[in-house]
Amino acid sequence: MVSGSDDEEPGSLTLGGAVSLGTGVMIGAGIFALTGQVAELAGDLFPVALVAAALVVAASAYSYVKLSNSMPSSGGIAMFLKEEYGLGLATGVFSVFMYVSMVINESLVARTFGSYVLQVVDLGSATFWVPALGVVLLAVAFVVNLSGNAIVQVAEGSMAAVKVAGLAVLAVGGLWFAEWANLTNGSDGPDGVSPTITGFLAATALAILAYKGFTTITNSGGEIVDPHRNVGRAIVIALAICSLLYLILAIAVAANLRVPEIIAAQDYALAEAARPAFGDAGVWITVGVAIIATASGVIASIFAASRMLAMLTKMDEVPHRHLGLPGTVRTHTTIYTVALAMLLTVFFDLKRIAALGAIFYLIMDIAIHWGLLRRLQNRIEFRAGIVVLAIVLDVVVLGAFLWIKASSDALILVVAAVGIGAIVGGELWLMRSHTDDEGNMHMGGDLEHGT
Repeated sequence: MVSGSDDEEPGSLTLGGAVSLGTGVMIGAGIFALTGQVAELAGDLFPVALVAAALVVAASAYSYVKLSNSMPSSGGIAMFLKEEYGLGLATGVFSVFMYVSMVINESLVARTFGSYVLQVVDLGSATFWVPALGVVLLAVAFVVNLSGNAIVQVAEGSMAAVKVAGLAVLAVGGLWFAEWANLTNGSDGPDGVSPTITGFLAATALAILAYKGFTTITNSGGEIVDPHRNVGRAIVIALAICSLLYLILAIAVAANLRVPEIIAAQDYALAEAARPAFGDAGVWITVGVAIIATASGVIASIFAASRMLAMLTKMDEVPHRHLGLPGTVRTHTTIYTVALAMLLTVFFDLKRIAALGAIFYLIMDIAIHWGLLRRLQNRIEFRAGIVVLAIVLDVVVLGAFLWIKASSDALILVVAAVGIGAIVGGELWLMRSHTDDEGNMHMGGDLEHGT
């Protein structure tokens, strides 16, 4: 068991800071990283898929707001699962699913950073430089996170203002110079994409990754001012900002590029979409905004993921070894988080990283709703119908996504299944190590002692 949580700073994060963290993760992993992949699945309907994803996430966010207002903590989702399922296998498995999806998000955004930089700087082979630049970004974000909450908040706040303003300019300019016929020609020609119901639902599942960053706000509960009110407020504000921005940008992209062109440039679609309206200057502006947005996204995601892993460590839901490293547990979990993100950045491409993230996140999301519905109905006041709707929507879009991947990239389903099996197996082993000869499980000692 681990002692020491003196690195938590109650009251050190403002409402605006929490909103900046949430939008930082969402915008970094959203419109920059996923536009082309969503268009590949939904065709002309990809802006509609982004709206559908926003509606699914809105239903989902209801549970998180209720949980955050009732039990805010720096552990966020890990603590929610503990309250729903108790210390043990279910909490450990689903918490690790969420942690893995957060680290996957960091690698997704890091590779997106590399893809955009290469649009204006010719360094050579993208196969080498995209992951290499992603690793550099992760290293910089690691240093920023170790600098403390004040530095993270200032960095996120300043970058949030720049990226939102820059994206707004690009969106308005894109709409002004739009060729509106492009909105309905995605299925034209031999390279067109004819949308199907299954494809649209799968696109919606993938687009949910563009919004899942709101969950990182739940990890600010131990440090935000007035947490019982402001965590929920920050979630709602961040989702509203990103939903509106995504819709305008998606329409601008769809009106400036044909769907096949978006797919061809899917790793840097927003930069390509700026070219018709602004020329090469538009590409430079877009890349500049993308660099800021992806840097912001990685910093915010590491901030949240390291806190979640630290809470899981205190709950004894994951093992912890100091390995001779200096500093607090939070420092160690930040190191582990960044190291894992670097490995994923090097070994997986954007499409497969996104697919893994969607699968792990949606499974965890269903568990959060089910736990609230079945385990906390006597402790938290909520509308059961909204929670049931969130579960149904998650199941539908996840099922469609798995169906599409089974026919187009079955290997990623194998990787996901192996990952799930490894997490479940590891947690089973850990639970046995905490169980005495009489069958009693001893966990969460650090939580009980407030350390």
